[in-house]
This record gives sequence, C-alpha cells and structure tokens, in this order.
Amino acid sequence: MAKSKKLTKGQLRRIKANQAKKIEKQDQIQWQDDELSEPIQGLVISRFGQHADVELSDGTIFRCNIRRSIDSLVCGDKVMWRQGKETQHTISGVIEAVHERQSVLSRPDVYDGVKPVAANINQIFIVSSVLPAFNPDIIDRYIVACEQTDITPIIVLNKIDLLDDDIFKTIEESLQIYRDIGYQVILASNKTSDGLHDIKAHLKDKVSIFVGQSGVGKSTLTNSLMPELGLETKIVSENSGLGQHTTTVARLYHFPEGGDLIDSPGIREFGLWHMTPDQVCDGFIEFEDFLGTCKFRDCKHKSDPGCALVQAVEEGKIHPERLASFQRIMESIHENLQTTRFNQ
Repeated sequence: MAKSKKLTKGQLRRIKANQAKKIEKQDQIQWQDDELSEPIQGLVISRFGQHADVELSDGTIFRCNIRRSIDSLVCGDKVMWRQGKETQHTISGVIEAVHERQSVLSRPDVYDGVKPVAANINQIFIVSSVLPAFNPDIIDRYIVACEQTDITPIIVLNKIDLLDDDIFKTIEESLQIYRDIGYQVILASNKTSDGLHDIKAHLKDKVSIFVGQSGVGKSTLTNSLMPELGLETKIVSENSGLGQHTTTVARLYHFPEGGDLIDSPGIREFGLWHMTPDQVCDGFIEFEDFLGTCKFRDCKHKSDPGCALVQAVEEGKIHPERLASFQRIMESIHENLQTTRFNQ
C-alpha cells in the first residue's frame, strides 16, 4: 500500500482557509436591498473575521457583516452601514463603506502583505516591562512606525514595582536615551498606581492604542484605568518567561474623562520589513542632521568608510545603542525578505 504523503504547511493553510470560507458562506446573512435601512454612520469598535461590531453615536452596538468589496476594516474605522429590518442570528446589518482614514498603524504579514492594526489613532502607548524582559528593540520598531505615520509615541515602563535598584538603574539609562531625544516616558505600576494619573492625562480627548509584547500588562493597565471593564488578564508563564495572550482582537473603549482607548493583542515581534531603508532611517529622528552626508551614497551605516552616523556616534552626537538598534532592524529586514514571500 502506498505511503500517505504528509501535507506541507502551505497545503494545510490553504485547506483551513477553504474550510473557513465555506463556513463563512453558510453563515453569511443575505438581505435584499429593500430589507435594509438608509446608510448610517458608525464606528468599528472590534472586528471578528467576517463580522464587526459597529457603535452608533448614542452608544448602541450592532454586529454586522462586511461587504466583500471592503478590502480592509479594523478597529477605529469610521463606516457607513445599513441595518436589516430583522436581526438574523445576532447579525443586525451590513457594513458597505469605510471612510478615509486619518492615520493607520500597520505591520507586515507573511501571507497578507501589510496588515493594518488600528485606524484613526492620535497616539500610541508603547508598553514595556521588566517581566517579560525589557526590550528596547521593540520600542524602537514601534517608534519607527509612529514616525512614518505622524502618530505620537509615548513609552510606558510598566510593573516598576518589580524592579530592584540595580535593574532599575540599567533600565533608566536606556529610558533616558529616549527622553534626551524628546520622547515622553511614563513609569507605571498597577499595584502602586504610579503613572496612572499621567496616562489618564494623555488619554483625554485623544484616540490611543496600547501596544507591546504579550505579558507586559496592557489589559491590566486598561483595567486600572477603567475598572468597570473587568478585562481578563494572565500572568507571565513561569516556564518560558514569555507573556501569554489575553486580548485576542483589538477592542476600542471609551475613556470616562473623554477620549478612546484601543487594547490590542500582544505580539512576540513587531516587524518592519515592509519599509525601505530610508523610511527606517527617518524613524530615527536624531539621525536627520547626518543623513545624506556619508562619503558613499549607498552607505550601509555599519563599517563603511566615511559613514556620517558612525562618526556622529564617535563624537557623542548619537547614542551608540540607537545606531546598533538601527543596524539590527536593517539586518532583520534583509533576513525576512530573503526567507519570506512578502517581496514576491
């Protein structure tokens, strides 16, 4: 008897996608045009596959189907939708159009290209912590994304109650680099309430998003700011030392004092391999005065002779950790483009 051939990951992924499409087709609610209301303005507060929750100005929330003609829909999008005369299987209507976005936070995906995360946001709270380990590289990656989209980044070091003096001193040295560049840094703790007042002040009258690795305490911070939500939280795994996902989809909440907050799923890594080297350079704002002044036009800003960035580091005008971070990002972009199908 012939030996069965093991399916590849790609084949398994396609089979799973085809099955999902069949299920979606069976579940899709269809209305005739005369069974739908006139177009209504709404705000997407969460997205679930082929469905999304849309909120009206009075706070009423409706779950809707999404027209196939809509290429992209994320939390924070402003939409036009039409309500069905009757709710069918919890579905109340259909989203027909998306308004132009004022801003969008995106990340690359191996199979989906550039994938939007949230729309129409003013500022990003980049949440880090000592547990899991403090990681300036992820902070730098988010800052690059912010600079490309004109979204204000605010760095939050969470769980400061877990810091001993030696660790705090080391992390403070890293955080001071960002302060010197001009970025806002907030030290926070849900246990001691440190920093919560500052975060609340920044949230007022803005549309903000919490981003960062799994386990840094984004949902716990959200609970501390809005205790009425009672969001599920988890502790960092003792076995792996890694954060555990609690938020599985982005969700927008209204802050009582004014402003909106999006709690987003945690990530292991925030890639930038959809960006060009020039775009990454622009994300390191302290490089600006030195870009274009290297000896060679195709300078890689590493060991190239006459590199203006390397010289600026030697003269104390750029912190060496920031140049090293930039170099690591560029190396990761090259590696990802070599090993993924994103550039095909």
